[in-house]
Amino acid sequence: MDSIKRYFGFDEAGTTLRTEVLAGLTTFLTMAYIIFVNPAILGDAGMPKDAVFVATCIVAALATLIMGLYANYPIACAPGMGLNAYFAYTVVKGMGFTWQAALGAVFISGCLFMVVTLFRVREVIVNGIPHSIRVAITAGIGLFLAIISLKSAGVVVGNPATLVTLGDLHNAHTVLAIIGFFAIVTLDCLKVRGAILIGIVGVTVLSFFFGGNQFHGVFSAPPSISPTLFHLDIAGALKTGVLNVILVFFLVELFDATGTLMGVANRAGLLVEGKLHRLNRALLADSSAILAGSLLGTSSTTAYIESASGVQAGGRTGVTAITVAVLFLACLFVAPLAGVVPPYATAPALLYVSCLMLREMADLPWDDATEVVPAALTALLMPFTYSIANGVAFGFISYAGLKLLTGRARQVKLVVWVIAAVFLFRFFYLGSE
Repeated sequence: MDSIKRYFGFDEAGTTLRTEVLAGLTTFLTMAYIIFVNPAILGDAGMPKDAVFVATCIVAALATLIMGLYANYPIACAPGMGLNAYFAYTVVKGMGFTWQAALGAVFISGCLFMVVTLFRVREVIVNGIPHSIRVAITAGIGLFLAIISLKSAGVVVGNPATLVTLGDLHNAHTVLAIIGFFAIVTLDCLKVRGAILIGIVGVTVLSFFFGGNQFHGVFSAPPSISPTLFHLDIAGALKTGVLNVILVFFLVELFDATGTLMGVANRAGLLVEGKLHRLNRALLADSSAILAGSLLGTSSTTAYIESASGVQAGGRTGVTAITVAVLFLACLFVAPLAGVVPPYATAPALLYVSCLMLREMADLPWDDATEVVPAALTALLMPFTYSIANGVAFGFISYAGLKLLTGRARQVKLVVWVIAAVFLFRFFYLGSE
């Protein structure tokens, strides 16, 4: 036990094994939906759902285990939402590529991702992010979590006239989510340990009585992964016209994962003078997972913003991530039990975390529009375009542009100019996809 404490630095982080395990369980419950949603989305692209389910669990466990053991960060990884939709609906169904060729494109983008990580290019990018954009990324992720959680709770629904509107507050699921939210906030204010986890479990229990939830057992044998294992088509991915696909995969992987890492780490107090120690180790975790995922049969893997819920529950070290990894592996055999937690049970936890993450905006220099406006655009564009990468893109472009227009171009680092130019190329040449 003492060796575990020393390796993960429990005393320096001010945490305990119990706190870390509970934080890992909290993170897992808020992101367990991916093991069911990812196969459903990739299944629409013609991929065998059962094999994708196994690939999702294995890749999430592998990436998160590396993040915990090697990088010692409480950040979980899994196939990214948005990237899987782009894979299925744009690349396969929209552009007509086979899912095997799309996996090949993921593999190539993963190779590029690994190269920029190994040569520390990605580390230079992260350390070159201006302070105002860094702060805004955390707040933007909070807003992104907010819209995800409010949608899952049924508080916010789509509307063709106004885009979004208030949902049905008489719906049992929405009522349970609201009860869960106030329970979590109250318990956390009263310093009750495991407040977020208690709220999630409490709403899940109530869902059996008032939400129509059903218990489908505990154990089930994992399906075969062979229908997708090593079925990627690299040659097909290199055909004319797929360059755009590879570049989009690469850019979204790069800035989605980077933004999430910085945002969650900032919330956990893991940044020292605005920088992450062991950063390159953390970056290797998600970049290696992209390659593994393409070989096993799933779309790109990335760091998960739901990790913020575990951080709020006290997670500060890699033990939180290791706990998540073990639970993902367990899901291969207890999928029915994992599937019993409804989205409206985890939504209150994510909404509370999102509220807390917004306080980062207080650190902005509000009297300097060239800093505040790019930060505001970064934060706002994340939820409104449903993409962390888009928020980061608009932040960099507006930051460089406003500094140039106001005669303060010398304040901008070279890496910011390069990133802004790359994003401009992406939007004008490749479009918004």
